[in-house]
Amino acid sequence: MHGSKNGCFRLADRPADYKRLGIAPVEIAEFEDGQRTSTESGHYEWWYFDAHLDDGATVVVVFYTKPNVGPNVPLAPRITINITLPDGRTFEKFLDTSPELFNASKSTCDVGIGTNCFVGDLNRYHITATIEEISVDIELTGEVRAWRPKSGHLYFGAEGQEKLFAWLPSVPNGLARVRYRIDDEEHHASGSGYHDHNWGDVPMLTLIHNWYWARASVGPYTIIASTSQLPPPTVMKRRSPTC
Repeated sequence: MHGSKNGCFRLADRPADYKRLGIAPVEIAEFEDGQRTSTESGHYEWWYFDAHLDDGATVVVVFYTKPNVGPNVPLAPRITINITLPDGRTFEKFLDTSPELFNASKSTCDVGIGTNCFVGDLNRYHITATIEEISVDIELTGEVRAWRPKSGHLYFGAEGQEKLFAWLPSVPNGLARVRYRIDDEEHHASGSGYHDHNWGDVPMLTLIHNWYWARASVGPYTIIASTSQLPPPTVMKRRSPTC
């Protein structure tokens, strides 16, 4: 156990943890990137993507079951798109929709919010989203296999009263092909892409503070680093995607 904002922290890695969660210690199952928790009040979940493109732009797209800073509400689907262009222009858009426009599979990553989708199988993903004058169409192919720290389930608080923050880097590093449109201005570019998946049962900010997260590629290696109450940086060898 380690210190945390709530007194103690445990990265679930006991045989009983894996059995209870229905997952293996190393190999990631496709259902792990599907819907993992309830959409009821007190629970949250999001599917995240970012890319650093060869034209100098960065793109971030996130599908949420509800706003991440306030999960103590019923299902309230949200999409955000953030684009920074090489010329310094930035666009930050969010779309809130009604609960009936949300659907998600529990067996694979297949999330829909209205006509927008976030779909994949731990290797290849297709993401589309439109908010006002901004739209994206993304193809992501993994170049590093899906990974998680131990079970990926981090528990905070005394046993029997533990609260959850879960993290699955489904595509730690991959090739992103992105079409993004701003009004009538359309761009096509490729670059380094990343996708992860988070969920929990209590507001994240009540568990951890000073959260810093980063990713990088150094030669043949992919690095994912996080500070605060999470494990230290982890290094993974790059491998070719499995078709």
